[in-house]
Amino acid sequence: MSTPAPPTGLPELPVTFRPTRTRIVLLSVGIALLVVLTAISLLLEAFTAGDRATFIGTGLLILGVLALLSRPRVVADRDGVTVVNLTTRRRLEWAEIVRVNLRRGDAWVHLDLADGTSLPAMGIQPGMARDQAVADARALRALVETYGTGRSAT
Repeated sequence: MSTPAPPTGLPELPVTFRPTRTRIVLLSVGIALLVVLTAISLLLEAFTAGDRATFIGTGLLILGVLALLSRPRVVADRDGVTVVNLTTRRRLEWAEIVRVNLRRGDAWVHLDLADGTSLPAMGIQPGMARDQAVADARALRALVETYGTGRSAT
């Protein structure tokens, strides 16, 4: 049994929303810093083994932090939405999401939930790519309106 195609104008599920440009910049900078710090530690003859290890360890730490900052994403599938932020991951059923908000000046999308709380969805952020973030927020909003209200998705 095949799953029906999504209604016209909606992204095909599953779909992942993430700040791609931001992710590329963060990971590129992290790798570049690791390479530079490693090269410096190996090229300077006055360094001891401890100094070299400290330089390389610092590069790895910076890369780790930048990789953590590049982690956020929002994954929508037939059953709901998974929001992955810096250190947390939360799975939501479609019916749990009441509204998708991205107001002017917001750092990222906020999901208003049926229990009265709000969940930041850092995977859609206008930082380096405002137009893409607005398009992604609209697509997620359309998915929530289609799948989240109990209406038929066909």
